[in-house]
Amino acid sequence: MPANCQNPLETLILGSGPAGLTAAIYAARSRCCPLVIHGRQPGGQLTTTTVIENYPGFVEGIDGNELMQRMQEQAKRFGTQFVEGEVTRVELTKTPFRIWLGEECYQSKTLIITSGASPKMLGLDNEWELYGRGVSVCATCDGFFYKEKDVVVVGGGDTAMEEASFLARFARKVTVVHRRDELRASPPLQKRTMDNKKISFRWNTEVVAIHGDKQQGVHGLRLRDNTNGEEEDFACHGVFIAIGHTPNTDLFKGQLHMDQDGYILTKNACETNIPGVFAAGDVQDPNFRQAITAAGSGCMAAMLAERYLDNLGE
Repeated sequence: MPANCQNPLETLILGSGPAGLTAAIYAARSRCCPLVIHGRQPGGQLTTTTVIENYPGFVEGIDGNELMQRMQEQAKRFGTQFVEGEVTRVELTKTPFRIWLGEECYQSKTLIITSGASPKMLGLDNEWELYGRGVSVCATCDGFFYKEKDVVVVGGGDTAMEEASFLARFARKVTVVHRRDELRASPPLQKRTMDNKKISFRWNTEVVAIHGDKQQGVHGLRLRDNTNGEEEDFACHGVFIAIGHTPNTDLFKGQLHMDQDGYILTKNACETNIPGVFAAGDVQDPNFRQAITAAGSGCMAAMLAERYLDNLGE
């Protein structure tokens, strides 16, 4: 055993969002005590979501933080262990795999990566303060709350056009704010949004401030015209930031196969190019990014890890 390394675990899980905690529940029920390594904010992005209304089983909806706490308690009930820390290095070239938290080294026969993806934000002072209170990065998650209200979508790619089209089903008016004078979205998506009478466009425009507070939420934006530098206040009830996500995969570059955007490539649902290493949730899913799909893939990753260990004869 390498110096300063813990005895090998059977399953180690990186991340504690819905994918990681579901994987932990399934792994714990099939064999003893998986270890979950999580950062300062256990539970992932959902802990900043005030109400989740589309997770099955919660008729009246549930607070995102409460949902993740329940998942964590369920995982603990079956014997899952949790460690807080920042992973600084991984070595996947041989088994058992090695993961470092600073100078502390953990070894594991299987590894499930559920480190998620971080939304690209505008870099404004209060955007995280108002996240879930009028600032959103997911129309599918939050669009229902904006029935007959005015909303803004920031972005010009496929995701922004899809968000705008979805929001138009609920909102009274959708305004797309784009910093350029043309869209990057595919022609069919451009046509769909431009043909929708509820969607309008503000070209060559950037959001430079968000007006609102935690109690009342968002009530407007400060917009700047890039052609002349003039600024104006724009009233709205919500802003959806749709400028992309960044998968949290820097640690695995050069070891795991990824697409051009850094998402881990998988086959058979959750298998990576390295046997015994699995990926689940947003870290390998650039398309759906839903709590329920992340949880489903976490289940699959744990079951595949169990089969992998069984095939080792353990």
